[in-house]
Amino acid sequence: MKIIRDVSFKVALQNILIYIKKDKNSPIVKFKKELNSYIQLLKYNPKMGIVYKLQYRKLVYNGYSIVYKIENDTIYILDIFKWQNKN
Repeated sequence: MKIIRDVSFKVALQNILIYIKKDKNSPIVKFKKELNSYIQLLKYNPKMGIVYKLQYRKLVYNGYSIVYKIENDTIYILDIFKWQNKN
């Protein structure tokens, strides 16, 4: 399986990284590396996330929800957000 990160995911992640960067005690590089490693696990177990809004699935990493969908042999990473920040 291949993983494609949608533009909306990339923008949301960039905003999260900017927010984390404001706290000088937060290791931004470590967060991004661990997040990417976690997402890569989907290649081997694409259904590891819980069902979310019928055709989507959701992973949770460090309090952040990662929304994705599976189509054929491709996993589309669509969004990332802190649960309390999403309507």
